Amino acid sequence: MMKLNNRFIFLNILLLVLSGIDLSCNNGNGTVTEKRLEGYPEDVLKSVLLSADSLRTFPFTEQRAEEIKKSLQQPTPVLLCKDSLSNNQQLAQIIALNEPEFIHYVRNEANLPFRNEIFGVYPARESDFAGGNKPVDLKNVFRVEMYNYGLNLSSIALIDIKQGKALAVNHIPQAQPDIPVNLKDLAVQIAINSPEVQQALGYKPKDSTALMPNTKTSLNRTRCERSHHLCVAPTFVKEDKALWAIVDLTDFRLVGIRWTNTGTTGPAAPITEKKLQDDKISSCFCELEQSLSKDGWNMKYMLTSSDGLRISDVTFNNQPVLRSAKLVDWHVNYSGTDGFGYSDAVGCPYFSQAAVVAWSVPEVAELQNDRNETIGFALEQTFRSEGWPTPCNYNYRQRYEFYNDGRFRVAAASIGRGCGNDGTYRPVFRIALAGNTNNFYSWNNNNWDNWTQEKWNEQTAQTAYSPEGYLYKTTGRENGYFIEPGNGQFGDGGKGDFSFVYVTKNVTGKDEGESDLVTIGPCCNTDYHQGPEKFIEPQPENIQNSSLVIWYVAQLKNNDQKGNEYCWAESVLQNGVYVTKTYPCFCGPLFIPVKK
Repeated sequence: MMKLNNRFIFLNILLLVLSGIDLSCNNGNGTVTEKRLEGYPEDVLKSVLLSADSLRTFPFTEQRAEEIKKSLQQPTPVLLCKDSLSNNQQLAQIIALNEPEFIHYVRNEANLPFRNEIFGVYPARESDFAGGNKPVDLKNVFRVEMYNYGLNLSSIALIDIKQGKALAVNHIPQAQPDIPVNLKDLAVQIAINSPEVQQALGYKPKDSTALMPNTKTSLNRTRCERSHHLCVAPTFVKEDKALWAIVDLTDFRLVGIRWTNTGTTGPAAPITEKKLQDDKISSCFCELEQSLSKDGWNMKYMLTSSDGLRISDVTFNNQPVLRSAKLVDWHVNYSGTDGFGYSDAVGCPYFSQAAVVAWSVPEVAELQNDRNETIGFALEQTFRSEGWPTPCNYNYRQRYEFYNDGRFRVAAASIGRGCGNDGTYRPVFRIALAGNTNNFYSWNNNNWDNWTQEKWNEQTAQTAYSPEGYLYKTTGRENGYFIEPGNGQFGDGGKGDFSFVYVTKNVTGKDEGESDLVTIGPCCNTDYHQGPEKFIEPQPENIQNSSLVIWYVAQLKNNDQKGNEYCWAESVLQNGVYVTKTYPCFCGPLFIPVKK
């Protein structure tokens, strides 16, 4: 691998890339090594963008269509990132495109080009690295994200510009990075210039009124279904309704409009000194890993770019408990029939792929029982949109509870208000157990059934629990836990999780979510296809006596009816001023130590 150590080499390489000269490590005819991508059918592997002429749906998309056509003719068919990049970020992009593993899927086995695009280049964080392989100094390391439109595949490289090489490369099938600014702006222009949107609203909206324009969406019976195309939904609020303009950014066209009811509310509270708060969050909790020691518990924690508040290396009384835990996605579905909604991410306010960002610094608070006795503590983080609690703004709470008797709970809540009064929220937790000799069991017919292979299970209204209220159990050489899912018993307003649980094997050298993940699942599936299943299918692995990951996806239905509010928030006039009333819907499993 060549070394890029000075500005002269950098500028010459940049000129070569922009002029279309091949910088890849492919052989002379541009072919790539024969390699199959697990989980893709044959017809998908052979799909390519046949013609860019079909993209000419609006005059302002013609330049974009021409850029795509030119990129498909290049030896390395990749559109460069059009966001404003520093010299170091541009260098990281160039090095990534010179890495054979990173560009492995830019062509199919017949050497036909897929449509590929660099979506972002970001400063790397400690949470970007799986396991213990992170470098000591991250100032020269960048995360490069590329999207393959043909395969619906995300490729992520961690590039060390000082060494001139990739430290890690990961390909995530059926996953999409968050979109860059230029594609967000394009989606808004398609929306506001579409006659269907103007007719529905009764006027041509301004681009500044578009909410959530960069958050991915889905729509059944279109190519956006299950996110086969890259789709977003600029949304426009009109009185007590919101109009969703669902835009296909693969084909550059409006594929549908949908209305949701949002209810009425007062204005949002004024924002004060938010910029200073964001600076502190980023410098202290996004760029640095913090340590926490309290009541026999020890752990590290930090805010990630898109996986919320992550804890790692958790121990209790010096016994290992968790390798890590985090909140990967929020899937929000506003229609069980039409299938449209958002795939949200929560994370840092700067250099982040999150749709809803950290609003304050992480907080530690005491947990007390009904007798006001301290029984443990909680580590909690708030993620919030600036316009909350007005329509189409979100507020999420993430909380880890640690008890003095060794119990712990991984929890989260939607605080509302969102973009509709008929939403279903599905948070995706990833919980990696400590130890390499774990086994997993589920309660079935008065017995504990051992799971020998990776699989999933659903908690329903008919689910039977053990006499103690447990549904799952883990055992291992280091420790074991009973797992009690949310069933309305925790006293925090939760009414039951109705969760999907997936168990996957944590394989050394195979990153299945240990580092920061892009959005792994579509917003609007009502079945078990929430994202974690991609790490099980098509060939489940044996999980006996293994390092295990538990994925937990709760299903929370919001409600705005008076007296039954749930996953909801509203501004009400009280004593002459607006105050916010919240009705959170907490969810998440409780882990209880198995006494040896």
